[in-house]
Amino acid sequence: MDAHERLISKASIASPTLLQQLAPLLPKDISFKIYHLSTPPTRTSAIYHAPPAARPDRTYCESHFLTASIRAKSADNEVDFVDVLVYAIEILIYSTAYDTTFFVSKADSTGYLHLLNLPKGTPSPIRDISVTFLKHLIEHHQRPNIRSVVSLFARAQDQYLFPGSVEYSGKHVLDDRGLVRWWCRVLDPLIEQPKTSLQRTRRQWDNIKGYLIIPGLDAHETRSCVPKRLSSSTPTWTIGHPLQEISHHPHDAPPRCLIPHFPDDPKARFLDELDDEITKGQDKLNGQWRSVKTIDQFWEMMAFRQECSAGRMVGFIWIVFNPPVQKEDADQIMSDTQSTAMTVEDRIWDSSLSTIPNTTTFPITPLISFNASSQTQPISSPLKAEDDEVPTASQQSISKRTPRTPPKKKKLTGPIIPREPRIKTENKNYLLAMSEISAYYIWQPDGRGQVIVDESDYKRITELLLRLDFANLKLASSSSRRWINEVRSGASGSMSEAWGQTVTGTKDFQSRIATSAAGVNTLSVGLVRKKRKGNEESQNPSPAPAAFSSAASVNVLGAGMIRKKAKV
Repeated sequence: MDAHERLISKASIASPTLLQQLAPLLPKDISFKIYHLSTPPTRTSAIYHAPPAARPDRTYCESHFLTASIRAKSADNEVDFVDVLVYAIEILIYSTAYDTTFFVSKADSTGYLHLLNLPKGTPSPIRDISVTFLKHLIEHHQRPNIRSVVSLFARAQDQYLFPGSVEYSGKHVLDDRGLVRWWCRVLDPLIEQPKTSLQRTRRQWDNIKGYLIIPGLDAHETRSCVPKRLSSSTPTWTIGHPLQEISHHPHDAPPRCLIPHFPDDPKARFLDELDDEITKGQDKLNGQWRSVKTIDQFWEMMAFRQECSAGRMVGFIWIVFNPPVQKEDADQIMSDTQSTAMTVEDRIWDSSLSTIPNTTTFPITPLISFNASSQTQPISSPLKAEDDEVPTASQQSISKRTPRTPPKKKKLTGPIIPREPRIKTENKNYLLAMSEISAYYIWQPDGRGQVIVDESDYKRITELLLRLDFANLKLASSSSRRWINEVRSGASGSMSEAWGQTVTGTKDFQSRIATSAAGVNTLSVGLVRKKRKGNEESQNPSPAPAAFSSAASVNVLGAGMIRKKAKV
């Protein structure tokens, strides 16, 4: 078995790490089926504009789509139980030589989770699935001396990923303020988690901080959406944005170089409108906008945008994981970030660097050409080759004078021997032949989805979900079955047979709820005296409690010492 076949067999069985992290958090004896779909790191356009006279960062995007389904009782008498999707979340991972950004693109629920009839007071499994999935991706995409950033914007809508689900009465749609608070509570455990990572390398984060900004609200109103902690002495949430801190560009760079450009993002649309102000004149050379001069002014103008005004509230949230500054040798740092199976462009990148400074920053993208593969996406400003072979004037003149003659065809003689057909016995996913570690990304098997598809199939699968119907249980079950079978048909080998992994919760919430209810301090029966009707209190006086037995010794005025005022 060669190295390529070993890689395929290893990736055909999904890593149980995510399931092991989910089981202790989900309700006891409740089963969920997890479907994890992802793409390999694909070259994409940079999310940050490059400063003047600089080139954009080489950026790779990795898409992850996770859905969860349950077994629910069907209203149809022919079938007892059906599988129905209850939750879906999409996370895009942008990796460069400087940082790794986890952008939460979409998240939505169908409302059929209440069919499990969970005990009252049980936390929503959706919150645990979201934060565990984010932790899983961060841990398995962590690189030494590289910052990680979780970014999302919270905007309330009736439905994001499940069409028709808003018509179902069981779906609970949060308002704008409630959704911002919900996402802050979901991401808060990322800050509370121990600094030691769960990876085998046991790397540590120097500090983890959360940031929240709501355009149009002051700091006092915004702070009401942040979870309060009584045990923490140092503040872990900051009202504001970390765009200047997480940028590797100089501090005097234009504001457009500090704002990321994510898909379907309100600030990205505003960014595109401001870029129209940059003309071919002096503005194009310095990269400055005409109306907005600073990053703070950008957020002030965001408050007047349609997405943030007219009664709507949008929250922008970041969680920044800062690594400790490593004082290792340059060769040691390069050996940690390079693998034995490097791609052609990574070998060129490695050979072009003589030394690397002992800081957290990497050199800018070198002017080196690379061979684009079939999975490479076009970018806005492709790299130009410096070492391309340019024909000289003498070679051009010779090529013009001597026309090329086509080669003579060889005459075939002899008997015709038919070629035996080769039967295709298995489907091989050649996407798995990519390198696992490079200077720009890390793609370990434990951090991949159960099914790995290319970018075109990923878009087709996710867009199919947007054309289904989840208005009632019957339509939702048929739509869930169709989407699951569509992914299964496109999977290869054993991945298609094992599509979907079942996880059963082990956390007993009933005993916790009973224990917390029993531990509440309540007034004893003797201390509570109900008001009696009529003269029952005078006829049957109840004995005073022992705690109030000293009340008889209190000095009171006698009846003869009180004189009423005479009426005139």
